[in-house]
Amino acid sequence: MSNVKEVTDTTFQSEVVNSKTPVLIDFYAQWCGPCKMMAPIIDEVAKDYEGKLKVVKVDVDESGETAATYGVTAMPTFVVFKDGQEVWRRMGAAPKSAFVNELKGVL
Repeated sequence: MSNVKEVTDTTFQSEVVNSKTPVLIDFYAQWCGPCKMMAPIIDEVAKDYEGKLKVVKVDVDESGETAATYGVTAMPTFVVFKDGQEVWRRMGAAPKSAFVNELKGVL
C-alpha cells in the first residue's frame, strides 16, 4: 500500500496549500513512461520522510485546472510546497539519490 495520497482540483487547497507539513507533489499522467519509472521512488520517499514530508500525486488529466494554475507543462513535474508557497520544482525522472539530494535542500 502506498503512502502517497491522490489529490484533485477539489482537494488541492486543503491537502497542499493549507498543509502544516511541507508537501511534495508528483504531477503525473497515467500514460507517462517516466512517471511510471518514478512511482516506486516517490513511494520510497513517502516512507523515508513520513512525518516530515507529506507526499501527494496529482493526475494532470483528471485535475487539469490545478496543473494549469501551477504551470505544469511536462510530466513528471515535482513541486514542494512549504507554508502554502512553492519552494522547489523539478521536471523529469531522476535516480533516487539525485532526487533526494535535491529534495533535502528544501526540507
